[in-house]
Amino acid sequence: MVEARAADAVADAVSGAGARGVLARGLGRSYGDAAQNAGGRVVDMRSLAAVREVDADAGTAVVDAGLSIEQLVRLLVPMGLFPPVVPGTWHVTIGGAIAADVHGKNHHRDGSFCEHVEWLDLLTPQGQRVRVTRSDDRELFEATAGGMGMTGIVLAARLRLLRVESAYVAVDRERAGDLDDAMSRMSERDDDYRYSVAWIDCLARGGRLGRSVLIRGDHADAGAAQRSSSNGALAFPGGARLAAPPWTPSGLLRRSTVRLFNEAYYRAAPAREVGRLEHMRSFFWPLDSVRNWNRIYGPSGFLQYQLVVPQGREDALRGALERLSDAGCPSFLAVLKRFGGQNGLISFPLEGWTLALDVPAALPGLSRLLDGLDELVAEAGGRVYLAKDSRLRPELLPAMYPRLSEWRAIVERLDPAGVMRSDLARRLDLR
Repeated sequence: MVEARAADAVADAVSGAGARGVLARGLGRSYGDAAQNAGGRVVDMRSLAAVREVDADAGTAVVDAGLSIEQLVRLLVPMGLFPPVVPGTWHVTIGGAIAADVHGKNHHRDGSFCEHVEWLDLLTPQGQRVRVTRSDDRELFEATAGGMGMTGIVLAARLRLLRVESAYVAVDRERAGDLDDAMSRMSERDDDYRYSVAWIDCLARGGRLGRSVLIRGDHADAGAAQRSSSNGALAFPGGARLAAPPWTPSGLLRRSTVRLFNEAYYRAAPAREVGRLEHMRSFFWPLDSVRNWNRIYGPSGFLQYQLVVPQGREDALRGALERLSDAGCPSFLAVLKRFGGQNGLISFPLEGWTLALDVPAALPGLSRLLDGLDELVAEAGGRVYLAKDSRLRPELLPAMYPRLSEWRAIVERLDPAGVMRSDLARRLDLR
């Protein structure tokens, strides 16, 4: 591991990479091997985390790639600004957000992270620092957006920002009795909300298959937020407030306990609630307030799986939920969202429906279950998220990512010597 404290150190690390190549690493929140390079060089980007410029009038910021979403949000919100797209954890660097082209609860309206990047400074595999924009080099920009770090190392970027009046979100909640009900409500009214997500019960069966709690909202205005906070509309709280226990019984997340949790969560949700004010921290990043939350899965840990199927192939989504339910897959954290269009050449989002879930790694038959879901998703023209993948079979990759050959051609021209490498790229024969 090489710690990069300046751009020159990154360039030195790239030029001195050996046969196993080099890869940038941020906060390491990928669930698989996307930020690993066994036997090769890994560049730790966390020290390259300066904020170069914030133009409040223009609504833009120039930041280093090692800056985290958390650091950016804590700086911007008191200024009345906010990143237009944030993922489900704020422990992600700007460089990582670009490499994975992360998405949030507002993809149906605002797209993915890279759609709000005006330019990025890229250190190419040959050691050149180039400024990449869509207008000047659309091909390289779209290969880098969601390109999993294979086009080079992002050093800095200029981001377009969203103006906000408060650190609060006005949230509407409602229950949906089954999957068709949930998708119908989301299709009809999602465009009325900037943010939309549905918690979904993966253990529900029969007529209750896919029952959900819809959670939708938008940034609250200053007046409403001020009435709910004595600290000011734009105030932001401190660090993690809770901590998971240092150990958890291995059987805690079995089907019976998760079934009870899901039943309680669904019943506790209001049939319909309008305009409840929530601080953006609990709305966007609830688990980040619980230190070491992953410990609740016990010593065997967990696997995260996220799929997307295109509009018109809702049958595949239903089929995936039926398989999960039939297998008794005990996921208490499963979310359904609508996606807009695709951005980069191998970016994950496409117009349709995405389902993400955490699954205990010790679940019997898990590999067989997920292999079957992969095939179902690929046949439907969908895909799985590479930033979360740890076990996809490489032969399914071209079907899931139909522009993969275009992306490979660009990377081959840019890096014929194969300087940029990762364990994910080797495992999936990505390049």
